[in-house]
Amino acid sequence: MIYFTSDTHFGDPRVLRIDRRPFPDMVAHDEALIQYWNDIVGADDDVWHLGDFKSVRGGDCDGLLAKLNGRKHLIIGNNDPETTTSASGWTSVQHYHELHIDDVHLILCHYAFRTWNKMGKKSINLHGHSHGRLKPLPRQFDVGVDAQGLRPVTLEDVVKKKAAPKIASVVTLGGGHASG
Repeated sequence: MIYFTSDTHFGDPRVLRIDRRPFPDMVAHDEALIQYWNDIVGADDDVWHLGDFKSVRGGDCDGLLAKLNGRKHLIIGNNDPETTTSASGWTSVQHYHELHIDDVHLILCHYAFRTWNKMGKKSINLHGHSHGRLKPLPRQFDVGVDAQGLRPVTLEDVVKKKAAPKIASVVTLGGGHASG
């Protein structure tokens, strides 16, 4: 399987305040996002992380990458320090990538585009950066955790809009996991 995600911001306490993620602290936040990732992603799956993976204050990037299932590809975001982009746990690191899944041409970047390659031929732009706050264009999807229930998603999940439960229903305000 191939999954997409963005804007995990591991180790960055600003997301608790700015994005109102429902965790009491960064330890609970990071543990929950690791669990949600590993509940979905298997060891042989690919995950395209479209930027803003972790803060420089969040500790060892390779240690964090080792805790996450799958082969991990980074599309560099505006908050990815050199300690993240140079970590050896990435399968690939780039600013932009075009990918084909079945007959679908995907344009991957941290940022949402107004226009993109093969837009007139029904290509799809997957992005992060906007934390679920940007009104998308047709065939443009925010795969960031704030827009996708704090979890990596498949292309099918995103296109069918079935992957995104409300964040508040995913975790309790105390930072524990909701059942069901």
